[in-house]
Order: sequence, then C-alpha cells, then structure tokens
Amino acid sequence: MQFLLALIVVGPLVGAVAALLPAPPGLKGKSPDQAVLRHGVTVTGAVLVAAVVLALGFDHDHPSKMQATTDISWIPALDVRIHLGIDGISLPLLVLTALLTFLCALYSYFKQQHQRLAPRAEGPSPKAFVALILVLESGTLATFAVLDLLLFFLAFEMVLIPMYFLIARWGGAQRAQSAWKFILYTLLGSVVMLLGLLLIGLRSGTFDMVALATDNHPGLTKSVQVIAVLAIGIGLAVKTPMWPLHSWLPDAHTAAPTVGSVLLAGVLLKMGTYGFIRILLPIAPDGMRTFAPYLAAFAVVGIIYGSLACLALARPGAKGDLKRLIAYSSVGHMGFVLLGISTMSPTGVNGALFANIAHGLITGLLFFLVGALKDRTGTSDLDALSRPSPDHRPSTSGSAAPDSFQPGAALYGKAPRLGGLLAFGAVASLGLPGLAGFWGEMLALFGAFEPADELSRPAYLTFMAIAAFGTLLTAAYMLIVVRRVCMGPAVDGGARQTPRLADVHGYELASWTPLVALTVLAGLWPAALLGLTDPAVQQLLAGGKS
Repeated sequence: MQFLLALIVVGPLVGAVAALLPAPPGLKGKSPDQAVLRHGVTVTGAVLVAAVVLALGFDHDHPSKMQATTDISWIPALDVRIHLGIDGISLPLLVLTALLTFLCALYSYFKQQHQRLAPRAEGPSPKAFVALILVLESGTLATFAVLDLLLFFLAFEMVLIPMYFLIARWGGAQRAQSAWKFILYTLLGSVVMLLGLLLIGLRSGTFDMVALATDNHPGLTKSVQVIAVLAIGIGLAVKTPMWPLHSWLPDAHTAAPTVGSVLLAGVLLKMGTYGFIRILLPIAPDGMRTFAPYLAAFAVVGIIYGSLACLALARPGAKGDLKRLIAYSSVGHMGFVLLGISTMSPTGVNGALFANIAHGLITGLLFFLVGALKDRTGTSDLDALSRPSPDHRPSTSGSAAPDSFQPGAALYGKAPRLGGLLAFGAVASLGLPGLAGFWGEMLALFGAFEPADELSRPAYLTFMAIAAFGTLLTAAYMLIVVRRVCMGPAVDGGARQTPRLADVHGYELASWTPLVALTVLAGLWPAALLGLTDPAVQQLLAGGKS
C-alpha cells in the first residue's frame, strides 16, 4: 500500500505519454481513434480500480492518520520533499476524481462508437484529447495527495493547460475567448497564491504541510498569517470560484465540451476549497479567524447572486442557456462550501467536505445530461427547449438536431428516461432530503448557527438566515427548469404523433448510473462519508489551535 498512492498519481501521466505514441497493430481495432479512446478507458479504469483498492485498504479506525505515505527528498536546499499521503479528508476527493475521469473516458469512447457513421468533426485527433484528460487527472489527483506546499502549487497549476486546450479546441461557440478568460483568471490568482505559500515556507523553515499543521512555528506570527491567508485565499477563491471572482466560470462551462464541464465542475472546483481546509485552517488559524467573517459574507452573497442569476436565466424569453444556468448554480453551491469552511467549526467543515462530494456527483450528472440533450436537439437554449414557436429553430452549431426535432418541451413524453434523470438531478441539486445535496448544505447552516468560539455568533446567524433563503431560491429555479423542459407544453401535431427524441442509450446509462447510485447512497447513509471526514477534521482543527 505504501507506493500505491504514488502509482495512482503518476499512472495517468504515463498513460498520457503512451496515448501520443502509435498504437501497436493488434490494438488498433477498427480505427486509430477507437484505439486511443479505448486506451483512455483502460488507463482511467486502472486508476479507478487502484483508488478503490486504496480505499478498501485504508485504516478506517484511524482516518485522521496520514496513510499510504511516500516521503522522498527532492530539493534539500529548500527542504522540498515529494511527500504524498491521504487521510479521511483527501480520500473521498481522490476516489471522486478517479471515478469521474473514468466515466468521462467511458462516455467518450462509446459515444464515438455510437456516432462512428457520422462525418468526422474537424479538429485535433483523439490522441491529444485522451492525453489531455489523463494529464488533467494526474494533476487533480496530485493536488489531493501531496503534502508539500510547493508540490501543491505545481499540481494546482498542472491542470490549467489541459483544461485550456479542452475548451479552446473541443469547445463550442466563444471557446477561444472563454479559454483565455479561464487561464488568465486562474494564473493571476495563482501568482498571488505562490507568494503566500513562499511566505509561509520561508518564515517557518519548512514547506511540509504535516509539520506546519502540527508544530508551533515562531516565524508564523499573526501578521504573517494574515498576509499569507490574504494571498493564498485569493488564488484559492478564484479556483473555487468565490463571488466576485467567479466570472470566468459561466463562460468556461458554456463553451466547454461535455466531459470538460463534468471534470471542471466535478473535481477542479474542489481544489480551491480543499486548499482552504488543508492549508489555511491548520497552518494559519489566526489569519483565518481574521478573514473568516469576510469569507462568510462573500459566500452568502455568492449563494444569493448565483440563485438570482439562475432565476433570470430560467425566465421565459430570457434566452437562457441551460449549461450556463448550471454553471451559475455552482457559484451558489460552492458558496455553501465556503460558508462551512468560514465557521472554523467541525460541523461546518464536515458540511463543506460533504457538499464538495455531493456537488461533484450531482453537477457532474447534470452536465452529462445537458450535453446529451444538446447532442439530440442541437441546442441548450431554454426557450428553444421549452416552448414551441413557429419562428424558432434549434441552433445549427454543434451536433445536428434530428430532422424530427421541433422546439417544445414535454421531455417526459419525448424521452421519458432522459427527462426523469434530469428531474432527479434537479431535485438532488436543490437539496431534497434523502439525496446527497441535502446534508452538506444543512451541516454548513448548522455550523453557521454555532461557529468557532472566536467568531461573532450574531454575524453568523445573519449569514445562516441569508444562506437558508438561498436554498429556497435554489428550489425555485430548479423546479422552473424541470417544469419548462420536462413538463412543458407538447408540440400540437394534430393527428400526428408528437416527435420523439432518442432516449437514454446504453453507454449513457452505464456512465450515469454510478453518479445516481452514489447520490442516493450518500443521501441515505451520510455516516459513510462523515465517518471518514469527522476524525480528520477534528484533528486538523485541534492542530491548528495548538
């Protein structure tokens, strides 16, 4: 088990190099494109199996202990080490990353087979696509596994280039502008974050996260911590994203291909909030206490802002894009995660970690579903999907719509399984009790009800009330989407049958079923996840106060 974590992190990089090499003649299958996509499924599947084996071998009796560790000196002059390890905080995020990447690779492979008779789209070959997905997976896994500040920064930055090219080369309309906006925002935030990480490492004499979290370092005075939290927090807030540093996200999601949106929402956004929990809470607790009320204030503004933006997009006649709406909903959901972190209490931080996992499962499913709907109809415009209009035709960009498609809703009648899954994702996203989305938001609110002793309880009660109102707004826009897209008026075809869409294909069902099952499992059995995170959170917060 000692080197299994290192293999999980490095494996996708090796697979990315192999993806760019010519396939052996016996493995090419029907086409080179099919071979390289199958290679992506194989590598990501192997990484997922290794992650599951790692989770099964994890010592669940001591989830606060760093396990499967690797500690090798890398730059002795700066005391930078290749230090890897997992605990109850990072293990769920590691498995989530491996699962979503595998499902994206599986979806891409079978989708290519399903559309093999269609004309090949212009653009780069699948070799580059698979290699970028694998590099993205390796960087994300490394972010959750490394225990050195400089390695964390390198892994944090490693995911930017592959995501940029996924958007710029495989995205839809406005893809070039959206990709540039994504990388400029995140790179500028990362430059400031690097200064904060260097400040901590140089003043304490070490970049090791475990040592920084458990030992007292005289060089980390309150003023140093305040500066470090401000610098590092800006970089993490951009990646989360926190209002008002969020504006790159809706553009990136709207332009990204389906699997790019799934990975961006499902795992990349978690890197920012994970940094708050892993680095700032235990290493700079005095600085965090100074900024916690401001973080909470930005979080609740983000919750309300994201919900109001979604309501505006869901309004009939607004020409709202469904992918853009889900992107704005992520701003609100990640606001609950930031609110939980800002409470600096075990309940709030556990809620933040639970909400992270729930958001990855639910929003990943929603982006899969919207991508499938756009493939079938040629549009993700809510007005086109929800209201028959003789002068409106679906967009011809992207996948061509079937000849039989007409604008109009009643997805339940046209593709009942697809409509049912979309409704499931919507009610899970609004926090229906019994599904995963409920527990994270509720625990974040409970944490705000009783924040850490040093924080102002009246202020946090105000934040809790505003965030609770945000849950009502979330329910409102999600139910409007379900009513308009799934239950809207059917096309009046007279004696003719209402045109139908292709319902869920087998490969889509295989890709989406794990997300549905885990959303239900986490909702009905939250102790499975909280049993992992709570002991680790308790120790992390205690270490920060020592």
